[in-house]
Amino acid sequence: MVKKVSIGVLVSGSGSNLQSLIDHSEQGVLDAEIRIVVSNNPHAFALERCRKHGIPTAVVDHREFVSREAFDGRLIDILKAAGVELVLMAGFMRVLSRDFFRSFPMRVMNIHPALLPAFPGMHVQRKAVEYGVKFSGCTVHFAEEGVDTGPIIIQAVVPVYDEDDAESLAARILKQEHRIYPQAVQFYAEGRIECEGRRVRIRNTSRMAENALQNPSLTGF
Repeated sequence: MVKKVSIGVLVSGSGSNLQSLIDHSEQGVLDAEIRIVVSNNPHAFALERCRKHGIPTAVVDHREFVSREAFDGRLIDILKAAGVELVLMAGFMRVLSRDFFRSFPMRVMNIHPALLPAFPGMHVQRKAVEYGVKFSGCTVHFAEEGVDTGPIIIQAVVPVYDEDDAESLAARILKQEHRIYPQAVQFYAEGRIECEGRRVRIRNTSRMAENALQNPSLTGF
């Protein structure tokens, strides 16, 4: 039997990825216990989601701290007091400091709505559409000091259609985010993740079929 991993989730907004984690945990398919959810935004809807499920929360408003390090120090104290092993960033709109990552070495994950290393940062769905890529997607990776850097754990790919705008592409990507984030956490809970530099290997996984994707579809070639 897999031991449940104790997780803390950092949020700033609506918390749809948080809801996916809650749902998969309650369904018994994710071996994780959400010990605490921390938001830098006191009005984040994610906090209401927690109230409905009886999950402890804390609000740490970054505007009340004189430095990023002081803010991060408070986050570290809260997460450690809750017995958190793995930290998940789920729409958390703050850049964390070196001290934070030293406190949770290779134990901070992030979800990003693009196929990293392409399109890091903000407004990435709009950037993908404007650039004209034919595929986009989402990435779960171990977070580090850089913005949307760190070893990649799992990615999902979606097509970008000619009629897409940022909103329609974001909706398509979000469906995949809700699938791969719980999966990445489950890989961790099962002790199947191995890191060698930037390369992450997942033990005991099947190789996906070597069928290439094309967008637009080929016409007889």
